[in-house]
Amino acid sequence: MMLCDLVAVAFIVFVTVTAPGPVRSDWFRFATLAVCATVHLQLSRRQEERRRSRKRTVQIDLVGIWSFAGVVVLPIHLAMLAIVLSRTQRWFVARRPLYRYIFSTSSVLLAAVATHETVTAFGPRVWSQLDVTGSITAFGILMLAGLVYFASQAVVIGAGAILLSTTRPTLRGVLGTKEDNELEVLTIALGTVGAILLVNVPATLVIMVAVGVIANNIAEVRQLQVDVRTDSKTGLLNMRGWREVAEREMNRANRDDLPCALLMVDLDHFKNINDTWGHPAGDDVLEYVAHALRSATRPSDVIGRFGGEEFVLLLPDADTEEASAAGERIRQKISELHVPTTDKRGGPVAISERTTSIGVAVYPVHASALDSLLQKADAAVYEAKEGGRNQVRMATI
Repeated sequence: MMLCDLVAVAFIVFVTVTAPGPVRSDWFRFATLAVCATVHLQLSRRQEERRRSRKRTVQIDLVGIWSFAGVVVLPIHLAMLAIVLSRTQRWFVARRPLYRYIFSTSSVLLAAVATHETVTAFGPRVWSQLDVTGSITAFGILMLAGLVYFASQAVVIGAGAILLSTTRPTLRGVLGTKEDNELEVLTIALGTVGAILLVNVPATLVIMVAVGVIANNIAEVRQLQVDVRTDSKTGLLNMRGWREVAEREMNRANRDDLPCALLMVDLDHFKNINDTWGHPAGDDVLEYVAHALRSATRPSDVIGRFGGEEFVLLLPDADTEEASAAGERIRQKISELHVPTTDKRGGPVAISERTTSIGVAVYPVHASALDSLLQKADAAVYEAKEGGRNQVRMATI
């Protein structure tokens, strides 16, 4: 993080010294963007506070609309000044540790420099005077600039900070969720429109401010929808979210006459973990198990937390043999877990060699409906436990 901050400062000093001085129109555009960003920020303040209080990970800030617009049309030092001004205002809403917020601001500044260099590499361009051919070329340049802006932040924050600071990196954790990336693409797209309007019809940016505020509201609603369907401890689907997706997959399997497998995973003697080391240690084990389930399954498999120490998986297009192999793969993966955590007094401890009992039921062999499959898989789990635990059992017909 310190290295990123230092590099950002070096770039700021370099471009400030080497970039040509702004003209009057540049200052007008800078002031216009600064006002729009401030109004957008203040009107969306409450929504942003609620979003950030519910999600402690990386946030996509829609005020970046104005940052990207500035990078495209302003001299780089004015574009960076606009970013610093808006980020300073946002810090009072973000309520994050200062060193982390400085780092994220540095990543935006580095992305701004990379994007500006990409745009200027194609030579000077008067964005308000383009013919048909020129507009097509400009569109391609803007798309490339958006890609550079997106990728630069992903590399610095995702691959640089998150990947190096976690012992269990995942693609979702490093690159963000589908919703995060869609929101970032929307931010860049609106920023592109904002840049065009700033050059040609500055007064219409009032509409862009309204669009930005509405986008903040939509982002909050989408986050609420995700929260309702997600288990907070593991990041997996809760039973409500899992059942919605599982029902769709079951309907598809029935329509296309395809098999579908359901696995019930129950951690053996989980209560002993809470009793011996405390509930925080139990939560850490659940988090590691969730990560193991993701790594042992396919992207199309539907994973959820059934409750307590039980997990449930729906494997589309999996027959009896494939389901048994998946269950054994999961059992082996969980048995190899090494979970660093703390005991009841806060001292370091490691939990390993955990076992699990897994029940498997397959559509349409064992049942023809989701609830019936759940019952069959649950019964198979109890058979596994009664048979000595740490094993995979297929449901009886």
